[in-house]
Amino acid sequence: MAGFLPPFTPDGRTALVPPMPWYYSGTLLTVEYRTDPANVRAILPDELDLAPEDPGAVAFIWADWQSCSADREELLDPSRAQYLEAFVVVRAAYQGVTYSRCVLIWVTTDFAIGRGWFQGYPKKLGSIYVTRAFHHGKAAPRVAAGGTFGASLAAYDHRLASAKVTLREKCDKNGFVNGHPMVHHRCMPSIAGEGMSLSQIVTMSGVDADLGDPWRGDAELELHDSPWDQPASLLPVEEIIGGYYREVGVTFAGGKLLTDNSASV
Repeated sequence: MAGFLPPFTPDGRTALVPPMPWYYSGTLLTVEYRTDPANVRAILPDELDLAPEDPGAVAFIWADWQSCSADREELLDPSRAQYLEAFVVVRAAYQGVTYSRCVLIWVTTDFAIGRGWFQGYPKKLGSIYVTRAFHHGKAAPRVAAGGTFGASLAAYDHRLASAKVTLREKCDKNGFVNGHPMVHHRCMPSIAGEGMSLSQIVTMSGVDADLGDPWRGDAELELHDSPWDQPASLLPVEEIIGGYYREVGVTFAGGKLLTDNSASV
């Protein structure tokens, strides 16, 4: 039986996710803000520490992606290539190294969930929209001074986040919170009792980055809770740092195992 992730079949074509590498092209609309560092500490597992600098910094990011595997077949069947996601990133330290960490994330497709759980992203389904930039016509902003972008996130029919970013100028980088390799936990509870069948701490980052010019500007962000999601309670906004927009291209080809506790439980 073949396939990268289930379902496995004789030729593997039914698999939810094809083998790596995975290629991504898209845009990132980012709002960085500060919350009380105690809120970040509360959402981190015990073995991770707060980042030594600006420990309360948070990035709320909307991504509009087109992705594919090495044979690029998904590009001719766009429903298998295109999706959106909204995710929340903080920074954390592990064994003296500062990492970025995705603590909340919603996506619009099942294959994005499959890839994310494999990587350690805590992905859930959501309803996500973000204003797209086009180079012609009056129905889209330009990636230029004055360009204004909106974004929204809902899940289970409850609005969770709304953002507005108005670009002001080019800058050196797309913020700082999401600027490190990721540190994630890959875990799966045991089906036969207590403990974890899979319990790993891993790090990863994209390779072959092809990045557009970053822009920064003024930003607004509103967060809300629902009975099933808690972005407003977990990481409330205390101070807006700024907004950013960037076109990006990146390849994911694997990660690095930092700690494996699977065998000890």
